[in-house]
Amino acid sequence: MQIYEELKARGLIAQVTDEEEIRELVNNGKATFYIGFDPTADSLHVGHFMALCLMKRLQMAGNRPIALIGGGTGYIGDPSGRTDMRSMMTPETIQHNCDCFKKQMERFIEFGEGKALMLNNADWLLKLNYIDLLREVGACFSVNNMLRAECYKQRMERGLSFLEFNYMIMQAYDFYHMFQTVGCNMQFGGDDQWSNMLAGTELIRRKLSKDAYAMTITLLMNSEGKKMGKTASGAVWLDPNKTSPYDFYQYWRNVGDADVLKCIRMLTFLPLEQIDEMDTWQGSQLNTAKEILAFELTKLVHGEEEAAKAQEAARALFGGGGDSANMPCTKLCRADFTAEGEIDILTLLVKCGLAASKGEARRLVQQGGVSVCGQKVADIEAKFSCKDCCGEGAVIKKGKKVYHKAMLDEQ
Repeated sequence: MQIYEELKARGLIAQVTDEEEIRELVNNGKATFYIGFDPTADSLHVGHFMALCLMKRLQMAGNRPIALIGGGTGYIGDPSGRTDMRSMMTPETIQHNCDCFKKQMERFIEFGEGKALMLNNADWLLKLNYIDLLREVGACFSVNNMLRAECYKQRMERGLSFLEFNYMIMQAYDFYHMFQTVGCNMQFGGDDQWSNMLAGTELIRRKLSKDAYAMTITLLMNSEGKKMGKTASGAVWLDPNKTSPYDFYQYWRNVGDADVLKCIRMLTFLPLEQIDEMDTWQGSQLNTAKEILAFELTKLVHGEEEAAKAQEAARALFGGGGDSANMPCTKLCRADFTAEGEIDILTLLVKCGLAASKGEARRLVQQGGVSVCGQKVADIEAKFSCKDCCGEGAVIKKGKKVYHKAMLDEQ
């Protein structure tokens, strides 16, 4: 099975501009393709994960990926999927985020001479002259067509700034620029980027009378139709300092029964033949499938050693044996305790990142969702001493599946 057919079999392809041409290019290793990543944070997250895996698969098949960091478009902000305008970032923040992205991408993509490229659209977008851009590119865009694009429709009622209205033109210009300078003949992106991607292929056709191609990747949705990759406390990050390997593992270990095999098919590099055999799995076998999914994805992002540690910790906590030393842990200092050497349960939950605020912590306790050292906490004014957090620390359980250790750091 060639790579295009494999992508289809894994359910990764949503829309294509010209299926026969795209199949020919990628199956023969002739695609120089790009995927864009806007630096809106200092870490990539699960929402980027499928794109990184796609780049890895296509590079393994002989194609050349371009990871385009949006150092220039980051000054504007993509309105796609947004009901409000993104926060404006400083040039220093944008550059810092770009640097963080590269380190994470290197786990998936091989950069170097003749291999993958990493480009930053700030290198050309920030040099553009406004009048020249209007004359060269502006005439190729119909405002009527742009307003029909899905990425703008949802913003019209609440207001679409002229700043954001330019985003599609900037993204199209990226494709046009790279088509001419590095031979980029294809763009891949999320299914919500289709309008912006078509704008790029159309600009190339109108300005250069040549063909370029676009393909969108299926968005990762759960069986309830919600985007995967978020928890109650926010995004699931690829940076271990923002989402620990254990928490990353647990996110995938806890996917729904209806979603686990789809995730294995779309996200892991396990052979399709092996995955096909899992299609008949039911009951307890689905828990095995979830362990496989969690281990494989944690290994991809954090390495095999961290994946093994996370798996051992999870098995220890949920009765399967293993080492609990790798449980997520927050180190408390003496200053976190009162003069009497105590810390209340609400402060403890917030300090450990188990609640975003004391209000949320209060609701958790009142709903009976918190235990400390095996004892359910019913009193929102319950206090714990320094001694409780010494030695092996105090194990906090939130709900049925979230465990966390609070330890006093004596240093």
